[in-house]
Amino acid sequence: MREEPRASGGETLLRNQTGETTWKRLNPLPRRGRKSKYDIALAAHSGTISAGGLPCGALFTRSCAGFPERLDPCRAPARSRADSWSRGGTRTSGTFLSAPGCRGPPGGKCVRDRAVPRRRRRPALVAPVTRPGQWPHHERAGGAGRVPVDVAELLRDATAAEEVPREAAARRLPGQCSVLLFPGQGSQVVGMGRGLLRYPRVRELYAAARSVLGYDLLELSLHGPQEALDRTAHCQPAVFVASLAAVEKLHHLQPAVIENCVAAAGFSVGEFAALVFAGAMEFSEGLYAVKVRAEAMQEASEAVPSGMLSVLGQSQSKFAFACLEAREHCKTLGIENPVCEVANYLFPDCRVISGHLEALQFLQKNASRYHFRRTRRLPVSGGFHTRLMEPALEPLAHVLKSVSVKKPLVSVHSNVDGNRYAHPKHIPKALVQQVVSPVKWEQTMHAIYERRRGTEFPKTFEVGPGRQLGSILKSCNLQAWKSYRHVDVLEDDGT
Repeated sequence: MREEPRASGGETLLRNQTGETTWKRLNPLPRRGRKSKYDIALAAHSGTISAGGLPCGALFTRSCAGFPERLDPCRAPARSRADSWSRGGTRTSGTFLSAPGCRGPPGGKCVRDRAVPRRRRRPALVAPVTRPGQWPHHERAGGAGRVPVDVAELLRDATAAEEVPREAAARRLPGQCSVLLFPGQGSQVVGMGRGLLRYPRVRELYAAARSVLGYDLLELSLHGPQEALDRTAHCQPAVFVASLAAVEKLHHLQPAVIENCVAAAGFSVGEFAALVFAGAMEFSEGLYAVKVRAEAMQEASEAVPSGMLSVLGQSQSKFAFACLEAREHCKTLGIENPVCEVANYLFPDCRVISGHLEALQFLQKNASRYHFRRTRRLPVSGGFHTRLMEPALEPLAHVLKSVSVKKPLVSVHSNVDGNRYAHPKHIPKALVQQVVSPVKWEQTMHAIYERRRGTEFPKTFEVGPGRQLGSILKSCNLQAWKSYRHVDVLEDDGT
């Protein structure tokens, strides 16, 4: 019987003396139903090629400077540039990974190109370049002749690093990873941003913010007055930009922290900053959405006198019962449909309660009845994350329809349930729902830092004004807090 190699598929044609032929698999399946490398390669060679000339089903990374790339778990040794794939006649870099559905070289070693360009683009946290006469397309009336802001252009020349070596993309140990936390409204303070101005591109961030917002955010952040900065319409964009400027400082001083980042979370408006950092949306679009959100929430808060109360309780504290009695008290005052409910879950026995001012005053006067150890009014102008903010839902939902949302390059956790986003289409819906839903920050901390006993914790960096999130982390998980650092936005501490 004579053997003839098959043109593709890795099988052999057996021809006997009478001329009869049969195909025989030389490498049979291993026992217990497990597929061998041969079968994986065989399945790969039977795949199809998409219209664009690339293997169907192959996942190509959106490579960003300083961010971990999403790579397939199966890897093959690097091959020469002569074997690399070509996109429209342009040869890409020569690092290959095995992947089902890829037409690679014969011999059972199906490989695909990572298709990472030699020159990596910067992450989306960078600010847009606004040329003279060019404005964000949201700001132009009528829609004719609108020119979108090019976010990536600002820092495109900031780095000319070559392709990341395969070792850098390998799975990192838990202790080598990092987590970034972005603060929310209430952390603003006059002078924030002063410690960031000497770092590259920070002034460009504020210049781009001025184009989107229509006023000098840097001047307001540096010199106040505090009353103006505390207004919801101002403080949310201010905290958003200051947090991303702090990321620029961190990237300049410790670039490995950004490269090894595996998760990000933001408190309330800080979730927008976390999504921009993770590449889910562009800086200008994210800032404009924050602008619309802040103005709508400001208008809703002015319609009804309301606020937020931070409450530190005990194990026997009954927050739900306290809110119920506060609502009943408001009804005796003639308030229809009073609101008093938990708006933030911070850490065990600590909550933030939002609602009508009369309800909050009732809780402060009767704190001992409900075993509250300490109560404090927050410097915000409304009862956020309650149904009092329902008028702000429609404007935010409308603007988010025009925002291009991509899959985050790192895990970003939602305030609504504490879980990380599984699909980009869930992001706009959750951002809208967040306005009238409690922020489940305690649940988010458990989701990020839950691990087996003895496993190292990642390094945590709070990027933005204040250290409130670090204090909350200490109360939620003391071991994780031991690796906590804060990126100061007031003074240049060089850390």
